[in-house]
Amino acid sequence: MLSRTAENLYWLTRYMERADTMARLLEVGYRMALMPSAGEGYRNEWASLVAAAGSSAGFEAKFGEDFRQRDVETWLFFDRENPSSVVSCIETARQNGRAVRTALTSEMWDALNGAYLDLRDIERRPRSEALLPQLCDWTKRQGSLLRGTTEGTHLQNDGFDFLNLGYYLERGDNTARLLDVKYYVLLPTTSMVGGAVDTYQWSTLLRALSAYRAFHWSYRGDYTPRKVAHFLILNASFPRSLLHCQQQIAAHLGRLAAAYGTRTVAHDRMQVMLGELSEARVEDVIEEGLHEFLSRFIHQNAALGQDVAHSYLFGVQ
Repeated sequence: MLSRTAENLYWLTRYMERADTMARLLEVGYRMALMPSAGEGYRNEWASLVAAAGSSAGFEAKFGEDFRQRDVETWLFFDRENPSSVVSCIETARQNGRAVRTALTSEMWDALNGAYLDLRDIERRPRSEALLPQLCDWTKRQGSLLRGTTEGTHLQNDGFDFLNLGYYLERGDNTARLLDVKYYVLLPTTSMVGGAVDTYQWSTLLRALSAYRAFHWSYRGDYTPRKVAHFLILNASFPRSLLHCQQQIAAHLGRLAAAYGTRTVAHDRMQVMLGELSEARVEDVIEEGLHEFLSRFIHQNAALGQDVAHSYLFGVQ
């Protein structure tokens, strides 16, 4: 496969998964904003979303330091000046898809192009009609549709591996950032931990990650920070956990190594990351500090993405 084709496939799925991330972040902020603020901790729920998305500097340059709900909605969903907004991500994903149209099945292209056309219709409507919960649900459905058509119609060849590397690298980053929002919003006073607001925040996070029912199956709805952290980080059975994402990345990198007959620096970094997660205990995560652990994972995951790019997507160096 040509490196430029692999690059387009890889970034197609990364950007669609990133659009899904922005929708889930907005859903978390919307639900948490319905609860009374503790008056402590991060500035507010909406500021925490922009911080978790890694785009505080861009937001403040355009909107200032007052993180109003409407401005955050605009920045994370509609704003083309934000390369990670839902609109920007879906448009970029479609551009990548058009560049490799013959490498996609007709069902995949219909899902991708249909999302783009629907988005044009959404942008033409008055903002008063664009209710945030509906926008979030729509975005998640588009991502699921493309994911389903990819799994059901694409040959499981090296192109399939690059598509899935994009999905799982971005999905791991997604879960870490959404869990980090809880850190930012988590009430800092120990007297509030375990209370009604704290429990609501944990359940909101699980719903945003489509993990609410699966968590109940595993832990019977006992919303303790330790159990939620274990579920979203170390439970390999949950398809959005950090460990599961790393296992899938390792599997697809392994398939590429077998297909091309060589290992790369990406395989070496993946082996170290997967080994650490596989042997970790939730007590180790808590001892390090949840925010510190997640920040370290996000940086390691980004470095792994760079290794994949240098090894496969930029051609012979």
